[in-house]
Amino acid sequence: MSSAITLRQVGIVEVDAGQNVTVVQPSNLYGCRLGNDVFVGPFVEIQKNVSIGARSKIQSHSFICEYVTLGEDCFVGHNVTFANDLFKGGDPNTDAASWGRTQIGDRVAIGSGATVLAVNICSGAVIGAGSVVTKDITRKGIYAGNPARLLRELDP
Repeated sequence: MSSAITLRQVGIVEVDAGQNVTVVQPSNLYGCRLGNDVFVGPFVEIQKNVSIGARSKIQSHSFICEYVTLGEDCFVGHNVTFANDLFKGGDPNTDAASWGRTQIGDRVAIGSGATVLAVNICSGAVIGAGSVVTKDITRKGIYAGNPARLLRELDP
């Protein structure tokens, strides 16, 4: 092995976890908070300054970047990506203070393969598989597409 390579193991570091939390390995979680009864599938990365609400489920191969708050009783499908650096200057911005913040309400379902940028999503919304959420979602409904659009409102 080359001495120019720094090898870091996946793992769970500095995670504040509630009761009855399940994390399937391999997963990489650090500096985040997991509420009671949270499930995290394999091959998931959850970065620092993330909060996952009680009874939420994160399926395999999902990536949750810094500064995401996920409410209670949420479902995040397989291979969902959260991104908070919008490359406004054309390049990645290493200044965390400039990154967006993402707020997801309670009982939100996000379908497999969706991408969620730095937005707010209201409680009870459903995001279809493969959707790209680029703007705030303020009405309870079913959203899909690129960019995600309201397909149908749901009862309040």
